[in-house]
Amino acid sequence: MSSSIYSLLADLLLITHAAFIGFIVIGLLLILTGGVRRWKWVRNLPFRLLHLAAIVVVVLQAWLGVICPLTTLEAWLREQAGQNALYGEAGFIAHWLHRLIFFSAPPWMFTVCYTAFGLLVLLSWIVIAPARKRSTARGQP
Repeated sequence: MSSSIYSLLADLLLITHAAFIGFIVIGLLLILTGGVRRWKWVRNLPFRLLHLAAIVVVVLQAWLGVICPLTTLEAWLREQAGQNALYGEAGFIAHWLHRLIFFSAPPWMFTVCYTAFGLLVLLSWIVIAPARKRSTARGQP
């Protein structure tokens, strides 16, 4: 594969990573806002389960000391493209997405932040509970 293909794949993966983070962060903001404004869709059980699963994965990775596989794969793709995996020489968008996503802090700080955010998501399940599927009465559709 050519270096431009690896670079493109790394950029697409970076965008996917940013979208995953956005889903978790913006998702909680929308759930909280929707709870106050009484938006029914924020109580959608599949959406809420997917949101909870996403933050659980992040929290578990932090507690287990596992580096995010998206980060690892992107670094490998950048290396294959002949780019510096740490600083992302891929262009304007990749540079700013990297600056937005990656911070320099001790690992314990990320674990604390991810755990606190995960607890907020769990709290949202109590305060703005997902809608349970209504069971139909016997003989009725």
